[in-house]
Order: sequence, then structure tokens, then C-alpha cells
Amino acid sequence: MKPLTIIGIVLVILGIIGFATGGISFTHQKKDVDLGPVQISHKTQDTLPLSPIFSTVSLLAGLGLVVVGARAK
Repeated sequence: MKPLTIIGIVLVILGIIGFATGGISFTHQKKDVDLGPVQISHKTQDTLPLSPIFSTVSLLAGLGLVVVGARAK
């Protein structure tokens, strides 16, 4: 496969994921108290929202790169 086609497929997948989920969620652990062997912590979940405009641009650019990669022989 050509590099343009691979990049286009990755962009199409990112655009579909952006539409399906609306964002990327991740969990990290914060340490509240650290007194030697005693540690108190809690987990927090944050979401990085993805704009529908970003998803649309990613999807269209990916489709364009796939078409250009397929035609360039």
C-alpha cells in the first residue's frame, strides 16, 4: 500500500471514532495523602471532546487521500 492510502485510512478511522464516541475518555489516579506506608488516592476520569467539525474534516480528508492514493500508479 502507498503511504497516502495508509494515512487516508487512518484519518477515516479517526473520523468515524470521533462521530461514534464524541471524545476520548481517560482515567488517571491522583494521590491525596502520602504518609509513609499510608497512601490515599482517588481515580478521576476526564474526557477530551472531539468536535464534529474535526471529525468531518478528518473523514473527508481521509477519503480524499484514499482516492488520490488509489489513482496514483
